[in-house]
Amino acid sequence: MKEIKDRHIVVAGGARSGVAAARLLKSQGADVFLSDAGSIPEKMEKILSDHQIRYEQNGHTSRASRGEFLVISPGIPSTSAIARSYLENGKAIYSEVEVASWFNTNRTVAITGTNGKTTAVNWLAHIWNTAGRPCRTGGNIGTAYSDIVLSEETGTDHLLEISSFQLDHIDTFRPDVSILLNITPDHLDRYGQSFECYAKSKFRITENQASGDWFIYNADDTLVKEFSNTLKQRSSAPRLLAFSLEQKVDQGIYLDEGQLILTFNQKKQPLMNLNDIGLPGKHNLKNGMAAALAARACEIKNEMIRESLQSFEGVEHRLEKVRTLDGVRYVNDSKATNINAVWYALDSYDVPIVLILGGRDKGNNYRDLEAQIREKVHTVIALGEAREAIRQQLTGIVPDLIETETLREAVKQARKRAKRGEVVLLSPACSSFDMFENYEDRGKQFKQVVINL
Repeated sequence: MKEIKDRHIVVAGGARSGVAAARLLKSQGADVFLSDAGSIPEKMEKILSDHQIRYEQNGHTSRASRGEFLVISPGIPSTSAIARSYLENGKAIYSEVEVASWFNTNRTVAITGTNGKTTAVNWLAHIWNTAGRPCRTGGNIGTAYSDIVLSEETGTDHLLEISSFQLDHIDTFRPDVSILLNITPDHLDRYGQSFECYAKSKFRITENQASGDWFIYNADDTLVKEFSNTLKQRSSAPRLLAFSLEQKVDQGIYLDEGQLILTFNQKKQPLMNLNDIGLPGKHNLKNGMAAALAARACEIKNEMIRESLQSFEGVEHRLEKVRTLDGVRYVNDSKATNINAVWYALDSYDVPIVLILGGRDKGNNYRDLEAQIREKVHTVIALGEAREAIRQQLTGIVPDLIETETLREAVKQARKRAKRGEVVLLSPACSSFDMFENYEDRGKQFKQVVINL
């Protein structure tokens, strides 16, 4: 536990994670000041006031640079003025998950990766609940890690989704079990357009792990596998478990002639049949394999894992079935905010698709979807700020490309073009901030429009 009593600490960001960090630090006796470059939501202002935490909003004054160190929210870049003011003066910056880890005494399972994190974390929770194990989920989704730690529920496992931004500013954060699902280009605008820098950030999840810990990784991801090989050479490396659809693994789970084979503690045994997995798609199978290995590492029995892999139904906004109308399935995949996630979504279907793409572009190369689009998509409906980039890159690749101003109009156009037996898929490949509060807001609005058809 870090001693912070009476230390003056500044928290940057007045949303969920920043306010949670401020509360936790205050509870440990720190002198906390919170600063936000924009306006703080009214609900968060009330929490700060109720806990007598001083704050400012709509700009960082000189007071924001006077902390002994800075706790930074994941939405604030390391290149921001507030971050530079600390770095240039040789003062430390910590993420909210780092701060929360100082005061945590419970077991932690932490998942990172470009795609699949939310599904995998929720799948973990489903396994834990099925097995009757107390758990809390949070981190990059739902509840901030600091709020989980504040609740002080002894003996409750913490199942965390961790983003690269949260890993950028760790120091001693050490999960008992870490999981790396995959790494593909994303958020490159925050990493100087460097994929290498983004990948290094993801790798930091193992930085403080030792021989008593576990690292679970995707052996089919070349970059991740290469990292696992270098990790083995570390003097205090965690124990490794791999999952794979393409090759046998010495320790972990792999697919062999339609069977999931589990090898754990040198014991090899069939776990279950591939066709019994509850969610469709190869990417979901990998998420389930990763979750199963984490459960095994935490001594949950095979029968509980098997039952959970069969019964899990997925998460909201990730390939979520909204309704079937006139024989057409409408699917909400609003959480697909990068090209790779859309590729996985398209890979999950073998019927013709009307694809709704767009939002705030993050430097996407939509041509990476060319093979999937040529095979399955007869219509792309481009939406939001990314419309021009989508039109430039996909014209001539997809038979029909339409641009619309609103999500409502996009759904209306999709209904006109989709035939019985086909799928209308909202899988945007972009962030939602040009038109919506977040991907959840975008997904909920899509569902409402579809329900109202």
